[in-house]
Amino acid sequence: MLKVEEQQPEVFPETLIAKFDEIISRYPAGKQKSALLPMLHEVQAVFGWLSVPAMDKVAAYLNIQPIEVYEVASFYTMYFLKPQGKYVLEVCRTGPCCLVGAEKVMAHIENRLGVKENEVTPDGLFSWRGVECLAACGFGPVLQIGPEYTFYENLNEEKVDQLIQDLRNK
Repeated sequence: MLKVEEQQPEVFPETLIAKFDEIISRYPAGKQKSALLPMLHEVQAVFGWLSVPAMDKVAAYLNIQPIEVYEVASFYTMYFLKPQGKYVLEVCRTGPCCLVGAEKVMAHIENRLGVKENEVTPDGLFSWRGVECLAACGFGPVLQIGPEYTFYENLNEEKVDQLIQDLRNK
């Protein structure tokens, strides 16, 4: 796995800055803070997570206080505040999915990957976590896999094993 310093350069790439400019152009003058969420998505797409130095750079770019960025990034679960695996398995852990086996699926994922929730496998391929409702209560247990956010329903241990193997083979 790459060291944090290698994942988070001192300066954002020009392509990312160009994307920031395009995003900001969507909003009226003086309302650049409205671009914060899509800009954080772009940073995370490039680096895989949001480090404090990266969030500070976004704040400086938007001419806002760093705490304003931290508040947003820490509120939304779609932003990662520490490195994640290439594939993030997110299992619905709300009541309806738990009633049909989500907890068993999460335990199986932990055992199969050999890492606890929010940890990264030694090869850097996987991390996993329980998340709130994925809006498929009738098809549980369900999970989605980032960064593409593909969706899988009616899971069991065999389906999870096949899914993990398919991802390893990509």
